[in-house]
Amino acid sequence: MIRRFLEKPGSVDIAPFERTVAAAGALADRARDLSLEELREMAAANVGSAEFCAAVREVADRTLGERPFDVQLVGTLAMLSGNVVEMATGEGKTLAGALAAAGFALRGKSVHAISVNDYLARRDAEWMAPFYTAMNLTVGWIAEASTAEERRAAYACDITYANVSEIGFDLLRDRLATDPEATVQPVPQVALVDEADSVLVDEARVPLVLAGATDAGAAVPEMAALVRRLSRGYHFELDDEGRNVFLTAKGTDTVESALGISLYDHPGTVTEVNLALHAHALLVRDVDYIVRDGRVQLVNPSRGRVAQLQRWPDGLQAAVEAKEKLAPSDTGEILDSITIQGLLTRYPEICGMTGTAVAVGENLREFYQLKVAVIAPNRPCVREDEPDRIYPSLIDKELALADEIVAQHATGRPILIGTLDVAESESLAKELRSRGLEPVVLNAKNDAEEAAIIARAGELGALTVSTQMAGRGTDIRLGSPEVAELGGLLVIGTGRHPSSRLDDQLRGRSGRQGDPGRSVFFVSGEDDLLKAYLPEETLPKAEKDGRIRDKQAAYLVGHAQRIAEGVNTEIHRNTWRYTRVLEEQRTRLLDHRDRILYGDAGAEALRDARPERYQELVEQSSEEAVAAAARQIVLFHLDRCWTDHLGYFADLREGIHLRALGRLSPIDEFNREALPAYRKLLEEIEKRSTASFDALDLSAPLAEQGMKRPSATWTYLVSENPFGSDWDRVLRRVSSALRGRKKG
Repeated sequence: MIRRFLEKPGSVDIAPFERTVAAAGALADRARDLSLEELREMAAANVGSAEFCAAVREVADRTLGERPFDVQLVGTLAMLSGNVVEMATGEGKTLAGALAAAGFALRGKSVHAISVNDYLARRDAEWMAPFYTAMNLTVGWIAEASTAEERRAAYACDITYANVSEIGFDLLRDRLATDPEATVQPVPQVALVDEADSVLVDEARVPLVLAGATDAGAAVPEMAALVRRLSRGYHFELDDEGRNVFLTAKGTDTVESALGISLYDHPGTVTEVNLALHAHALLVRDVDYIVRDGRVQLVNPSRGRVAQLQRWPDGLQAAVEAKEKLAPSDTGEILDSITIQGLLTRYPEICGMTGTAVAVGENLREFYQLKVAVIAPNRPCVREDEPDRIYPSLIDKELALADEIVAQHATGRPILIGTLDVAESESLAKELRSRGLEPVVLNAKNDAEEAAIIARAGELGALTVSTQMAGRGTDIRLGSPEVAELGGLLVIGTGRHPSSRLDDQLRGRSGRQGDPGRSVFFVSGEDDLLKAYLPEETLPKAEKDGRIRDKQAAYLVGHAQRIAEGVNTEIHRNTWRYTRVLEEQRTRLLDHRDRILYGDAGAEALRDARPERYQELVEQSSEEAVAAAARQIVLFHLDRCWTDHLGYFADLREGIHLRALGRLSPIDEFNREALPAYRKLLEEIEKRSTASFDALDLSAPLAEQGMKRPSATWTYLVSENPFGSDWDRVLRRVSSALRGRKKG
C-alpha cells in the first residue's frame, strides 16, 4: 500500500536515463569516426550505457537518415528497463522502439515487436530493416496471409514484428500440434508493445479463439422477420442504459401467437428470440458494425476501424446476419482460447510505448506490474486546447458544430473532425455538403484510402471528417508555412469518448513537434456518455446563445467519463479474476502436453497403466510404432478434454453471479469449483486414454477408432458481448446505485 501510494503513475525517475544520454552526446565525435563493425561491437558490449546510445544513434543516422533526438534515446533506455513510455505524437516512437528492440536482441533475447495491425507490422519491419542489418540483427514480420514456413522463418529472427492477434493465433495452433515439426512459435522472451494502452488495457479481455469442426451457422431468419414487426414501448422495452432488451407481456403474447407455442416451455426458442431482439433493437448498423462485401464486419470502438477477424459470440453473430438478410457465417466448436492479457503475461519481459499511458498507469501496474515513464517532447507542445463547448440538446450541438466548421474552413485552416462512429461521420459530411463544403470522409468503410487521406489532412483548406481511425497511430504534417500562420491544424471532436485517452489521442493529431494547433470538443446533454453514466443528472441552463458555460456542466461531463472508465476497469478486473484461473490451469496442462509432444511421457504413462497390453502391442509391431500411437492417443484425449473443460467453465461463469443472491462471493465460488474440475479433467484424460489404448488396432488409422480431429480449424477474435454479461450489468447497476446514494 505504501509503495502504491508513493509510486504514482508516470513517476518512473528518468533522470538516470537523461544523464546517460547526456554522456552519449560527448561521445558523438568518437562514434562518427568508427566503422559499422566497430559501432556494433561498441553497442553490443554496452547495452543501456552511454556508449550504446552513441553507437545506435550513429548507426540509425547512417542507415535511416534519422538521427535520434535525446528524448528518443531516453525513451529507448526506459523501455530497455522494462517500462511503458509515454511519448507525444510525432516524437518518433517507432525509431525509439527499434533501438530498444535492438538492445534486447544484443542481450541475446528474441523480441516480438507487437503492433495493432498487419500494415504497421510490415511497415515498421521494412522501415527499420537497414538499421537492424547494420547491427548484424535479423528482422521479420508476420501478416494474416503468412504461410507456416514464413511464420517459422520470421519467428527465427532476432526481432519479429507482428499483429498481436497473429501471435496469439500462432500460439493457439501450436497448442494443438501433434508433431513437433508443425510448431512455428518459439518460447517467448520479450514483448515490445506499440500503442501499449490499447493492446494491454483496452483489448486485454478480448479472447482469441481456435475453432474446429466447422459447419453452417445457426440460421434464424424467421426470428429476424418476427422481431421486425415488434414495436419498442409496446412489444419490448430497453433498460435505462440501453444495454438490455426484454419482451413486455404484449410482446410475449405476440411472439407466442406467431410461433404457435408457449414460449417459456421452449428454452432454445427463448434464446433465439432474445438474440434476434438484441440484434434488432440494440446493435446499430454503421455504429456497431458495417456491412461490406456481403459480410457483417464489426467496428472497433476504440480505433474506429473494422475489427478484422473479430466477431460476436456465435448466436449473436448469426442473429445480426439474419437481421441484415445475409448468409450465416461458419461456426465451430471452440477448441482453445486465450485472452490478449493471458497471451502477453506469458512474456518474461514486457515494455511498450504510446501517447497516452499515464491515464492507465494503475491498470498497467495492477495487471502487468509495469510502470510508466513520461518522456518530455523534443519541442514543447504549443497546441491550444479549448474548454468543451457544451449545449443542452443534440440538435443545438449539431448546429453549433456545423456553424463553427463553416466559419473556420472559410479561413483556409485545415480541420480534422473526429466523430464517434461511422454513421455520425457520414451524417455530418452530408450536412456539411448541404452547406456547400466538400469534406473528405475517413471511416471503416473506406479504410483502404487511409494513408492518402491522412497525407492531405494538414494541407491548406483540407476538411477531413473521420472516426477514431485518425485518432491513433497517424501523424498529420502541416502542408505549408501558410498553414502554420493560420494556427495549424484544428481538431474538433463531436463528442467525448468513454475514455479520456481516446480524446487525448484525437487531440494529439495537432501540435506535433512544436507545431501550432488547436483542439475543441462539442458536447450535449443528450450525448450517449451522459445518458448512460449520469442518467439522472441535468445540465445547468444555457445562456442566450444556446451554450452552457456553467462550470458544473464541465464537471459533469468529466465525471461521466470518469465513471465510464471506472466501470470498464472493474469489468476488466472482474474478467481477469475468472480467466486467470483457466490460464493457470492451461499453463500446467501445456507443460504436461509438451512432455508428451516432445518426449515419451505419453508412452510411459500408458506403459505404466497397461504394461501387459503395451507389451502385447510391441510384439505385434514395434516399440517405436506403439510409442507413436500412445503419443497421439494421449494428445487427442488431452485436447478433447480441454475443449470440454472450456465449455463447462463457460456455462459455470454464465450463471455464477446468481450465487451472490445466497450471499456467496461469485469469484470465490468459481475458484472453489475450479480445482475439483481440473482434477476431474486429468482423471478423464487418463480414463479415456487407457480405454482407447486397450482397444487400439495398430493396423487402422486412429481417426477410424473414435479419435478423429477436426478436418479444418480456423481462428477469430470474440468481441465481448456489446451488452455485457449478466455480471457486467450487475456491476453497472451497483455503480449506479452508489452514484445515487452519494447524490442523496
